[in-house]
Amino acid sequence: MVDIKMAFLHYIPVSELLLTVRSIDLMKTKMGLNRLEHHTDRYYGDDLIIRRGNTFMMWLDLSRPYYPNTDRLHLELKTGSLPTVAKGTHVIIPLVEELEDDRWEAKIVKRDGNRIKLSVNSQPTAMIGRYQLTVATHSPKGKATSTHDPGNDIRMLFNPWCEDDTVYMDDEDEKNEYVLNDVGRLYYGTEKQIGARTWNYGQFDEGILDACLYVLEKSVTPPSGWGDPVNVVRVISAMINSPDDCGVVEGNWSGKYVGGTSPTAWSGSVDILKKYQKDGGIPVRYGQCWVFSGVTTTVLRCLGIPSRSVSNFNSAHDTDVSLTTDVYFNENLESIDHLNTDSIWNFHVWNDCWMARPDLPPGHGGWQAVDSTPQETSQGTFRCGPASITAIRNGQVFLKHDSPFIFAEVNSDKIYWQRNLDGTFTQIHSEKNAVGHCISTKAVGSDERNDITHLYKHPEGTEEERIAVETASRYGSKPDTYSSPIAEDISIEVTMDGEGPRMGGDAELNIVMRNASSLPRTINLHSQVAVMYYTGVLKATVKKDEKPVELLANEGEPMNILYYTSVTFSQTVLCIACPGHYQDQLVDQAALMLTLSVRVTETQQVLATHIFLSVYNLSFSVSDIVY
Repeated sequence: MVDIKMAFLHYIPVSELLLTVRSIDLMKTKMGLNRLEHHTDRYYGDDLIIRRGNTFMMWLDLSRPYYPNTDRLHLELKTGSLPTVAKGTHVIIPLVEELEDDRWEAKIVKRDGNRIKLSVNSQPTAMIGRYQLTVATHSPKGKATSTHDPGNDIRMLFNPWCEDDTVYMDDEDEKNEYVLNDVGRLYYGTEKQIGARTWNYGQFDEGILDACLYVLEKSVTPPSGWGDPVNVVRVISAMINSPDDCGVVEGNWSGKYVGGTSPTAWSGSVDILKKYQKDGGIPVRYGQCWVFSGVTTTVLRCLGIPSRSVSNFNSAHDTDVSLTTDVYFNENLESIDHLNTDSIWNFHVWNDCWMARPDLPPGHGGWQAVDSTPQETSQGTFRCGPASITAIRNGQVFLKHDSPFIFAEVNSDKIYWQRNLDGTFTQIHSEKNAVGHCISTKAVGSDERNDITHLYKHPEGTEEERIAVETASRYGSKPDTYSSPIAEDISIEVTMDGEGPRMGGDAELNIVMRNASSLPRTINLHSQVAVMYYTGVLKATVKKDEKPVELLANEGEPMNILYYTSVTFSQTVLCIACPGHYQDQLVDQAALMLTLSVRVTETQQVLATHIFLSVYNLSFSVSDIVY
């Protein structure tokens, strides 16, 4: 007011005075509009905690009224030790007339004398973490920048409520369970006697958000990578254990816990995370798999990534990437102890986390397995995942990250080998149903146990499960464990007539299988149709089918599949789906993914292909994978 009075006394127009920011009101109380609309009202304290991709409100108290004709103003957010505009860690937010999605912008939505209210839009790909806020002004009298106030630091989280965020999850009940539920159940014991213990995740408790951000900061990874949930999950997987980076929990399986806490004594993550931060990053003693998993769930949910703890009974530990659990005997059928490094645990607990995977082929988004227990290194660090459980289920272990290890945990065969006189080994026995039983997680909205084995593997003993096992093994250190195809003389081709389907019309997929052999071939054709978001995340499987096909020598047999725009594959040869199967699963910009897999009985040749049909823009593509 003094500056304005002096301007009046000296006949200086108010608009020519220096424009400065006197105070900033982030409207950050727990029950304020910002926290409620960003689903962060349960976090302790009155800091501004927001989720990326949403707008938030703030008031600026200026030294005088803001005149848009002569004044300029922008916000600046900085995170990390070396903020850089090009890397997204120094964000400049301009004032605009109208806000647009997918960009940092601010708009004046209300004026009250010297005060202006801004609506600020954030990018759905923004880096998560702690941002320092300042406001820069430019007026005819000069430039000014507000002083940084630590009380106005902004905590940015992932946003499962935002469709453009790669962690988007559409089901409200699932978001309530996998993001907002702060208590869960961890399963242990044996497949015949499954026990459960309650675990307090406590992601909203006092100090936990700052402790989780401290874990990220302690990783010494650049904040420019904290916008990608795949990268963040890999960082967290490494930082929850301690062997190579002084992470949160030190593992101990010795049964002797002097100088620390027995793993069975922990009942939640809060004390562990608080102690880790309070002690300056000294690992907390001690933990085992369920402790690593419980803490991982806390950190991921706290940062906004949907996650859950998962228990696998009869869980294999493959030490040589053979994708089999190997047992070695000498010539006298005596155990060769120094070679028998693989093992099967009664149970093992890891995590699933939910995200799209734009770095993988379409259809591999959704639940991803991540394991923070230090067992084997990944790119030189004790971490594991995220690995698409769709890829694991189908034996596509060539897809990152660490799919071979997790595949072996749930679906490796137990192979017995005997040493020959010349030092080589011969396979003498195998158990095909030894590992990966009763894979369990807490059910949505209740304390019941939910068996999710079917998400990780096809039913034991089915041809699809055997195809997955044999496919995976060919990418391991013992690719010849299973017999190779005698011949590879069958080919499969999928085409579409015309420019493709249109709403209200029909289109036809042509599946042509050709036999280049001079002998007839018997083929088992497996098909599956799933509804898929445009992000590549599978929503639901709507139909599965199996059909035997007889191909004569040197024969090419076309199979026609009618596609109807309400999403029906039907009738002529192969019925894939009917309207009742999928109509309640359709979503905006949905696509259908048709998966075909083939095994040739006589030669054991395996082929597979994916066909993508967009329901609304109705594009068509084929991705062939030949094993």
